[in-house]
Amino acid sequence: MTEKVAKRIISADLPMPMCIVNRAGKVTSANRFIDRVFPYKGIEDADFFALTGIKVKSLLEGDNKYLLDRNGRKFRVIADSDKNEYGDDIIVFFRDVTGYEDLKKRYMSERVCVCRISVDNYDQFAGSVTPETGMSVTSQVDRIIRKWAADIDASLEKIKDTLYNVYFQYGHFEELVENKFTILDDVRKIDTGADFPLTLSMGLGIGGSNIMETSEYAAAALDLALGRGGDQVVVKEESEISYFGGKTQSIEKGSKGKSRIIAHALRKLIEQSNRVLIMGHQNADMDAFGSALGIYRMCINSGTEAHIIIDKVNDTMQAVYDQVRATQNYNLDSTEKANALIESDTLLVVVDTQRPSYLEAPELLDKTERVVVIDHHRRAEDYITGATLSYIETYASSASELVTEMLQYVIPRKSLVKLEAEALLAGITLDTNRFAVKTGVRTFEAAAWLRRAGADTTEVKRFFQIDSDTFKVRAKAIANASFYDGGIATSICEGQNQDAQVINAQVADELLNIKGIKASFVAGVNDKGTTCISARSLGDINVQVLLEKIGGGGHLNTAGAQVEEKPEEVLEIVLGLLQKGDNNDSNT
Repeated sequence: MTEKVAKRIISADLPMPMCIVNRAGKVTSANRFIDRVFPYKGIEDADFFALTGIKVKSLLEGDNKYLLDRNGRKFRVIADSDKNEYGDDIIVFFRDVTGYEDLKKRYMSERVCVCRISVDNYDQFAGSVTPETGMSVTSQVDRIIRKWAADIDASLEKIKDTLYNVYFQYGHFEELVENKFTILDDVRKIDTGADFPLTLSMGLGIGGSNIMETSEYAAAALDLALGRGGDQVVVKEESEISYFGGKTQSIEKGSKGKSRIIAHALRKLIEQSNRVLIMGHQNADMDAFGSALGIYRMCINSGTEAHIIIDKVNDTMQAVYDQVRATQNYNLDSTEKANALIESDTLLVVVDTQRPSYLEAPELLDKTERVVVIDHHRRAEDYITGATLSYIETYASSASELVTEMLQYVIPRKSLVKLEAEALLAGITLDTNRFAVKTGVRTFEAAAWLRRAGADTTEVKRFFQIDSDTFKVRAKAIANASFYDGGIATSICEGQNQDAQVINAQVADELLNIKGIKASFVAGVNDKGTTCISARSLGDINVQVLLEKIGGGGHLNTAGAQVEEKPEEVLEIVLGLLQKGDNNDSNT
């Protein structure tokens, strides 16, 4: 661009700050309004990036997303980089959008947020304390909720003793996030007089097109919070979901009424179906296979054809799988055959998972509307929706425990085959780390029923025997473990192992036996080249929230994930998250 042309552009009577930038990123000239943006003189020959933080490359690409905050005003940076009569130089305009941005900020700040609050464990609490204690504790909870609402200038509506609706402006939301929703801690600290605390589940809806849609967001968020075990806040903003809290273990329910109702409802669905397909997660473990066998027995006793869908069996499952196949009494089929078998009136029963992406054959979900989900994991964001029957109980140790309880109501104990009882007991044994974690009274009652049904604990132990090569890999990983401040242990299983997830879990369990260790993280590569990580905790560190950050999930003290990073890299990521304190609250 010639100096003459540049002067003509700059001297044009445009009531807008502007300047000309050459391809080297230097300001060659500016008009008289530029001091609205830069209150100092002589920006000619200055570096445009140093002035604005905007690279010339972005200007050349026509990227006009930049908002510049200068001299107490806000300017939208608009660049004309097309070749024209002025040459190759870039004409940059600074459009004053202060009024618009202030209005936008005010609008965003004044948006109405809807929060639904539910008091967890209320029925069980009320049945375990005196009426006087119950009234005192619930009054304390009510005062805490009302004070919290008053602090954020909210409107509060009490629906019933255990449910509140709260309406407040979005301007308070960042403050709540910064404080990590301390209302959860305040309620948890109340001395209830029972052997468990009262906690809150909160669903927060933001950004709906109207109050009704925002309320629907809040209701969906609360359902997700309850499905993840309670004691947490779930925020739903259109398609984005964030989690906060989740520090306590789910409280075991004393009544088995729900289990009985679900059992009879499932049996009725089975009887109304032409056949039943039973499916667990990929790379099935003893819990998935054991619970599938339990549902299979329920189908046979109802006179309905049943098929267990399983494509690949890992080494740790091979012994029990071979025993089941050798009996020739069970239909163990591939996903290819399942796709040929499924019809509109076929019942699909999903066990030990609720996430479509984890299933052996997720495409089966689209081929029938009759779907049942039985799982014990905390609800994930991408859970199976629209199920005919959903039985997700996060207090339970395992899917095998849930299935065992249901079997007690719909089949005679003597009709359960010994091998089926042993597989169910093995599933419970696996997920409780031999009854050491996440074990409640109902877990032992289920195990006792299976023992009376013929389960041999010695045979169950044989299911968990491993070959010498796997034992050496596991032993080496334990020997080479690293230890960090705060009671953290990490290790890497060398090489590629078909049963990487199982071996990692076993090593993580063993590391928890070391005095002073509060949580362990073990990574290794499976035979597909994917890194698997297993996490275990004694409860002080929420490994579920932590591994959700990298795409995994599980429970407060048991979690896992599969990632593309190398084992060393993923462990570094986990240690970084721990250092930031992200095991207590999540914002994903």
